[in-house]
Amino acid sequence: MQRAVATADGVRGTTAPNPWVGAAVLGNDGNVYDGATQAPGSAHAERVALEAAGPSAQGATLYSTLEPCCHYGRTPPCTDLIINSGIRRVVYGVRDPDPNVSGRGLEMLSDAGIEVVEGVCSEEVKIQLEPYLHQRVTGKPWVVLKMAMTIDGRTAAADGSSQWITSQEARVDVHGLRARCDAVLVGAGTIRADNPSLTTRLVSGSDPQRIVLGEAPSAESLVHPCWEVSGDLENILRDLGGRGVVDLLVEGGPRVAAAFHENGLVDEYIFYLAPALMGGDDGAPVFQGLGSATMADIWRGRIQNLRQVGPDLRIDMRPQRGV
Repeated sequence: MQRAVATADGVRGTTAPNPWVGAAVLGNDGNVYDGATQAPGSAHAERVALEAAGPSAQGATLYSTLEPCCHYGRTPPCTDLIINSGIRRVVYGVRDPDPNVSGRGLEMLSDAGIEVVEGVCSEEVKIQLEPYLHQRVTGKPWVVLKMAMTIDGRTAAADGSSQWITSQEARVDVHGLRARCDAVLVGAGTIRADNPSLTTRLVSGSDPQRIVLGEAPSAESLVHPCWEVSGDLENILRDLGGRGVVDLLVEGGPRVAAAFHENGLVDEYIFYLAPALMGGDDGAPVFQGLGSATMADIWRGRIQNLRQVGPDLRIDMRPQRGV
């Protein structure tokens, strides 16, 4: 199962709206055959591993990070293939909360006489598939808010310029973050001020779907082609979830960041902190607008990870749900 988890890591950001799943067949010849979910419309991880195993799948054990699917979508059900392949035992990490599956895959395999073991490395798989599990349960994408700032908490100078607060190393790291996500959202004001391309050009990986909150500027803007969205943020997220967005990266600016934060819509915060000082109080803050009136009202989260990226610090933080 650890091998299947590692294999799944290699395809994150390429499979949406499908989950990034890893699989492995421990064949009857003693060899291990790996598989990972391919791009939408292509084979799921179990099919890739079983096709690699061929006759070695007869009487073998299949490991998968997620419960195998049992319904027709862009591809046929994995359960049918597993049953017909002669697999004797299926081990998987977590149950798929998708209403089309959700225990039905387990039931179909068991009814076919296949031994099924659930929950192996489940905590590790839940962390790996957290955005997918969240999107299937809530109908909304997993929202990652990323902001770059100076040590004194400024995201842009008084004239609106913000390129570049952080280092080249941090920008490469951000491009890796974009490659992980299915879509990236920014406000129309950020497009007008910085004209970002929002691509993954500094790393190898797929460009995310670009989304502009508001009306995107003229066709010369590098953000095109893009989706334009407006209205209530909760409704926007539900619409994006329905369109297959699993992992959504929000890159600002400060008004957009504040709106997502104040409405409790951020699942993961990533801050890049540069060893620089803007000085004064006329630079743009991380969040635009009114803050907490008293110390008793301030928002508190928990730091999940802290690491140096070039000369900068990357701080990963999560909300304290229910606090």
